[in-house]
Amino acid sequence: MESISPEQRSALLWAGRPFLKLELRDSYAIDDALFDAWRRGDDRAVADSMAPWLKQVETVKAAGLRLRRVRVVSEPLSQYQRTLFDISHFGVDAGEELRWLPRRLVSGLPLPGNDTFVMDDLVMFNVHGGNDEQVEIQLDRDPDLVEFCRNAFESAWDLATPHHEYKPA
Repeated sequence: MESISPEQRSALLWAGRPFLKLELRDSYAIDDALFDAWRRGDDRAVADSMAPWLKQVETVKAAGLRLRRVRVVSEPLSQYQRTLFDISHFGVDAGEELRWLPRRLVSGLPLPGNDTFVMDDLVMFNVHGGNDEQVEIQLDRDPDLVEFCRNAFESAWDLATPHHEYKPA
């Protein structure tokens, strides 16, 4: 396993290949401007804050590729996840396929210990510290690990509820 920079991760993610993302945490370091805009109900500011991500999603979708994400969440949702739930329609409308999976349903699933991006021949892990800040990005090309993470994602995907059908507890 090797450590890579955020720039290297971005280059891999947006190189024109589909990817899967499995999110396992209830909170992350919050973008204060985005959170404040959400709290004010300022959809324009929220969309502006998300614009770079939405452009990437639209580009992936226009290329005929899929971007699928599963969020494993505790219920009731944390303030962070409540915010994401309310603004996720922007990404879904741009073409991201998003599903929500209550943590109580994953006890029997073998899942990686960190948030995971799965691509054809590699996995990347976002490692976070106790303060919710990202402390490392790991990359691995071990075919067994890639397959484990792909299977974990697909198992979670099968149990999860599509964004527009999910009703947070």
